[in-house]
Amino acid sequence: MTRIDPLASVSPDALLADDVTVGAFALIGPNVTIGSGTVIGSYTRVEGPTRIGERNHFYGHASVGGPPQDLKYKDERTELVIGNDNVFREFVTLNRGTAGGGGITTIGNNNFFMAYAHVAHDCHVGSNTIFANCATLAGHVEVGDFAQVGAFSAVHQFCRVGEHAFIGGGTMCTQDVLPYAKTVAARDNNTYGINTIGLQRKGFSQETIDALQRAYKLLVRSKLKVEDALMQIENDFSMYPEARYLVEFVRSSKRGVIR
Repeated sequence: MTRIDPLASVSPDALLADDVTVGAFALIGPNVTIGSGTVIGSYTRVEGPTRIGERNHFYGHASVGGPPQDLKYKDERTELVIGNDNVFREFVTLNRGTAGGGGITTIGNNNFFMAYAHVAHDCHVGSNTIFANCATLAGHVEVGDFAQVGAFSAVHQFCRVGEHAFIGGGTMCTQDVLPYAKTVAARDNNTYGINTIGLQRKGFSQETIDALQRAYKLLVRSKLKVEDALMQIENDFSMYPEARYLVEFVRSSKRGVIR
């Protein structure tokens, strides 16, 4: 039978299958249909019109079927339609469509949305996709089957993401993303000197900070090879435990260090 926590609020105008689970403090509004085997986690809010298929799992604090974040929206009747066997982790947000965009946002089957992912109004997401943490779709975006959107990536409005596309973390997609291809933003990371103010605030002596500054210049600014720079730092600053830690940290790196 349907398991509704006594602390949940479910509209009498919502239609829930017999075996739906609704957690504490969840809110299910009118014009909501929820299919068999679906779990609505604690504090999740589901607004209608929204149709949810079978065996979906919404973890806590998700916002499902909220009105579009569009200034042109004037409370027209639009909807969100979700298929089967999807997972929506904490704080995922899924918005309904707009009248000007077709009036509907759709999500297919077997998708995995990690925490804080966002699907805006009038988006159409296929099946078997993965959205990593904070992956974001602006309005009117189409995502093909088996696509993957990396953490902290965003897709501009009206863009398309092709089937089996892979978008690397932190990528801003302002044009269509090719199917079958890897699209990744440039990751030219650099350091910009010792954190002098931070170290001063934490009580490091000026002598230690000056030694770290000189060690940093040897490691990053000189033309020495990394190992040669580390040996020079060991020779010149071995009396400073912070310098020894710096050398140990670089030598023990498995992925290399940002310089």
